[in-house]
Amino acid sequence: MRITMIGTGYVGLVSGACFSDFGHEVVCVDKDASKIEALERNVMPIYEPGLDALVASNVKAGRLSFTTDLAAGVAGADAVFIAVGTPSRRGDGHADLSYVFGAVHEVVAALTGPAVIVTKSTVPVGTGDEVERIVAEVGPEKGIKVASNPEFLREGAAIDDFKRPDRVVCGVEDDFAREVLAQIYRPLSLNQSAPVLFTRRRTAEIIKYAANAFLATKITFINEIADLCEVAGADVQEVARGIGLDNRIGRKFLHAGPGYGGSCFPKDTLALLKTAQDYESPLRIVEAVVTANDQRKRAMGRKVIKAAGGDVKGKTIGILGLTFKPNTDDMRDSPAIAIIQTLQDAGAVVRAYDPEGREQAEKVLNNVDYVDGPYEAAEGAAALVIVTEWDAFRALDLGRIKSLLTDPLLVDLRNVYPPVEAEKAGLRYVGIGK
Repeated sequence: MRITMIGTGYVGLVSGACFSDFGHEVVCVDKDASKIEALERNVMPIYEPGLDALVASNVKAGRLSFTTDLAAGVAGADAVFIAVGTPSRRGDGHADLSYVFGAVHEVVAALTGPAVIVTKSTVPVGTGDEVERIVAEVGPEKGIKVASNPEFLREGAAIDDFKRPDRVVCGVEDDFAREVLAQIYRPLSLNQSAPVLFTRRRTAEIIKYAANAFLATKITFINEIADLCEVAGADVQEVARGIGLDNRIGRKFLHAGPGYGGSCFPKDTLALLKTAQDYESPLRIVEAVVTANDQRKRAMGRKVIKAAGGDVKGKTIGILGLTFKPNTDDMRDSPAIAIIQTLQDAGAVVRAYDPEGREQAEKVLNNVDYVDGPYEAAEGAAALVIVTEWDAFRALDLGRIKSLLTDPLLVDLRNVYPPVEAEKAGLRYVGIGK
């Protein structure tokens, strides 16, 4: 099949590279000429393990190419995937669909024959109907159909998620779109690695938001249980293990921490709430999740201040991890942002290290002393705080950490270390839900 991917951001680039690895002919289109030029040199705009090698091999095989020319990119396409951003709209929190609709207008005008326009971007329920209206307005004679195919990729594990997904959701309203998507995802069906679930288009659009809201709810639930554990004398990790072994609940997303962030959960839960309000069908559980998560991030900053004796004015605080999760350079809504700002508001000097996130962090955080390793972050600091659980932080020399700190305080917001191990090294240990 010939596939065009509009947008070379996280979803578009990973999806396009993986489709080409399935054997499809894929053209990735983006208006940013510098990004396309860099991709042609195999320089990735994002950090995702294995992506550069995947792109290089498929470019070499002639299955993957990049262009800024949309008309050339969609020529002869069987399917055109829209994978542009849908950020929260300023002022009201609704998903900003201007990039989606703008791309659709251009695609419909450029197509010369039958094809399926597939929304890969995360969009509110009913977006496909509006895309269909644009098709009817701009190119009613071209035989273009509209489908929804939401993505479920985890940053840091996106390639494996795409090739070995739990499920693939395709929202269609006609046999033509169904057949095209069935052929595109046929490689997954052949090895029975994942069920391809066909639904109506509006159902597919809601599935994406419902899935993210449910996972955000699990995270927020265990975070609040962690708070109870701290004051009641229990261990949240053991609680999570005890409930997660129930297969009705499951063990995933039950790791207490400083709150969720990233490109999906914050904006998608907010967009879902706005959609529910528009339909006068309030989602009170999701409302509580969003509120609790927003409040938690600054609360983690206050937790560090309390652990440091209640006053950090003039003190240096070392931060390990800036990105919202490991194995990505994504800083969007990272808990580290609110934690660092809270510490700075209290007069602390912040020194930070992240294996991949420095460049992106510098765009959103001011007056931070960035260093090149975890031990540099600890040197002369009154506390060392683990914010993101990068593998590089899992086997630190805790004795060396103690010798570098002016006050032997380790605040572990990801429960990377057992308290007894830290205490054996002479550190005062403060974890989550302990």
